[in-house]
Amino acid sequence: MITEYHRPTTLDDATALSALPDAVIVGGGTVVTANPGSNAAVAVDLQSLALDGVSSDGDDVHIGAMTRLTDIATSDLVPPVLTDLARREAPNSIRNAATIGGTIGVADPESQLLVGLVAFGATVTLVRSGSSTEHTLVDVIGDSLLDDGAIITSVRVPTGGSGAADRTARTPMDQPIVTAVAHRAVDGTVTLAMSGVAAGPVVVDPGDIEDLDPPADFRGSAKYRAHLGQVLAARVLAAVAEEGKK
Repeated sequence: MITEYHRPTTLDDATALSALPDAVIVGGGTVVTANPGSNAAVAVDLQSLALDGVSSDGDDVHIGAMTRLTDIATSDLVPPVLTDLARREAPNSIRNAATIGGTIGVADPESQLLVGLVAFGATVTLVRSGSSTEHTLVDVIGDSLLDDGAIITSVRVPTGGSGAADRTARTPMDQPIVTAVAHRAVDGTVTLAMSGVAAGPVVVDPGDIEDLDPPADFRGSAKYRAHLGQVLAARVLAAVAEEGKK
């Protein structure tokens, strides 16, 4: 339950409010408003901070934390694999409100966009009172204390290389059981990221695919998920290898 609502107009005010014990950062509001009656919360709405927008410096694309998923899905600056994953992230009505910062903050273990960002080696800028630090998305997802009391202000993703994604779900509209995304950097380095094979999105060494031990749920046993992981990983790795030959 939201007991206080603040809409700061400066980042300094926002970081001060985010340090409050019951502070909840609000981006698009799709998660906060979808869970009424939860624990008391002081809402800190970031909509007035001008943290949206997509730009490129040639090597990287910089995405403001308040950029809506719809804007990422339609951007010519974002790598095509990531625009497709942003489009698949949620229905259009949700994409029009949800932000990339909120998507990272919530860290849905089945988020297709997060898997893609992990594969591309995305880095996240976190701001606290008096400091600004940059961390890999893998670290931010893996350490819940890292962004505690901080505000995500931007995400940086390399634009070079090639990428491929594949997934398996019960229906075309359902959340994937397993998702695999591969990214081949300009220097030839290949990164494979997957969801559905661990507690959240993870980087997987292609040589360790056969050692996967996924958690089971009503949609699939550990053995089934492991098999899906092997098949999907082989597909996306082959796709980026083929792109590398062109």
